[in-house]
Amino acid sequence: MASPIVLPTPHMDTLVVGFEGLADPYDPLNWPRTRKMRTSILYCATSMASVWASAAYAPATSNIAHRFEVATEIALLGTSLLLLGWGFGPLIWAPMSEVYGRKWPILLPFLTSAIFSFVSGAAPNISTLLVTRFLTGFFGAAPITCAGGAFVDMWNASERGNIFVLYTICVCGIPALAPVIGGVIVLFEVNWRWVEYGKTYTDFVAEITAILQSTIIVIGLFFIDETYAPTLLEFKASRLRKETGIKYHVGAVTKVTAAALAIKFGLRPLQILATPICLLVTIYSSFIYGIFYASLAAFPILFQDTRGWNPLTGALPFLSMMLGIFLGAGFSAWSQKYYIRACRLNDFNAVPEARLPPMMFSSTILASGLFVIGWTSSRSTPWIATISGVFMLGFGYYVIFTSALNYLVDSFQCWSASALAANTFARSVFAAGLPLAIPYMFARLGNEWSFTVFAVFAVINIPIPFMFYIYGSRVRAKGRFTSN
Repeated sequence: MASPIVLPTPHMDTLVVGFEGLADPYDPLNWPRTRKMRTSILYCATSMASVWASAAYAPATSNIAHRFEVATEIALLGTSLLLLGWGFGPLIWAPMSEVYGRKWPILLPFLTSAIFSFVSGAAPNISTLLVTRFLTGFFGAAPITCAGGAFVDMWNASERGNIFVLYTICVCGIPALAPVIGGVIVLFEVNWRWVEYGKTYTDFVAEITAILQSTIIVIGLFFIDETYAPTLLEFKASRLRKETGIKYHVGAVTKVTAAALAIKFGLRPLQILATPICLLVTIYSSFIYGIFYASLAAFPILFQDTRGWNPLTGALPFLSMMLGIFLGAGFSAWSQKYYIRACRLNDFNAVPEARLPPMMFSSTILASGLFVIGWTSSRSTPWIATISGVFMLGFGYYVIFTSALNYLVDSFQCWSASALAANTFARSVFAAGLPLAIPYMFARLGNEWSFTVFAVFAVINIPIPFMFYIYGSRVRAKGRFTSN
């Protein structure tokens, strides 16, 4: 076995351990491709299982309101509070993944989220339901937030894009399918609890989801590998200490202070959010993310109230959105060849601005789709016209969302988990409020002008990717978290 790379220290009996280049099996970048894919797919699966609850709840909102004898707006809080939990959870889980590694700060909260989801299904009153929905989101945010950091650990810049395509299909595509399944349950007058138990243990949908989630947890315990370099180097130093008796350690021997933990656990994501790149990209991604969750409340108005469709038929437009998402995934994968070429010209280093052309193209598609949905939403207009707008919305939503995440990861690199946490916090808090505003907005403005308002905001955001495509490298060079 090759000797470990060591550095001299003031104490001759103490050595610093590091990775040994391309031959070191501890370095995740050197892992076999099959090992990387196994861990990546399992992290994608944990995220997919977490996002299910966010959208499957929506079709049962009226049933929940009737059961607990509360207003529909109160029942909608079940979606909003889960998203709010997604917003605050990353402020804890992402920094923890930079202290204790990726695996356990993902799997343990993921398991806790499943437990609170089960409690939500058994809630005896609306207060219990809303509290447990928030906690489901708070703990379920861990895999959604921290998976991106694990991908950075394992994949180089030219390979990372396709992994993010897979990840965002899980995060974006599953919520688009969940309302359809929820609509089937509601149509056949199945109790709302079955939708909530869809994350745990009851009936057909519940059994499928429970098998999925339980399988992921069990497999993850044994087959998800730790990917965070400092944690792996701690493992390596521990092994070398046992084998040689020499006091190997990782970097300078320092004690983790309360102040350092406070910075990691709370301040760093907010510091990164205040940077120009993270702030503007997060504003755009928060807007499109909010539009998706607003559609959970808006589509029933468009297709059930306006066109008179039943809950199942009224949920089918989400399939058009999902089709747009999958086409967007194909487009994103195809555009990778442009990014890989840019990396080759840059000695295989990341080129963040090369992530932006797909976002630039799709920003116009998204705005157009919102205009189409709004001005074809009347009952007298053929439904296929509105569905085509929904398709455009799905395509634009996916490509912009994927490009934004990739751009943040490439720009912030070693701080990527905290950058994604900042992004997740902002977009989740924004998305939490929109579903509550939809009934009032559509009642006051109508279908056409409500979507026109969204479309105008989409147009306002179009210059953001163009601006960073031109000036992004200069902005990064001056940034505290992006200069290296």
